Amino acid sequence: EVILLFEHKFVNIKLSSFNRNPKEDYHTVIYEHEKDGWELVQIFALGNKQYGIPSFFELIFKRKKD
Repeated sequence: EVILLFEHKFVNIKLSSFNRNPKEDYHTVIYEHEKDGWELVQIFALGNKQYGIPSFFELIFKRKKD
């Protein structure tokens, strides 16, 4: 049996197709999650297969399970 010590949350932040800027303020997203006990682990951006340019990035959070 696997006992998980942490829970994880993945938050998708879309990027605009024109200038690739985030469509929402990711700093605010991080601060709001920290208030709820989430710790930012990584920001992940996967390029698409055709051009290699990401259309979104993902914030990966973790916190200890109760």
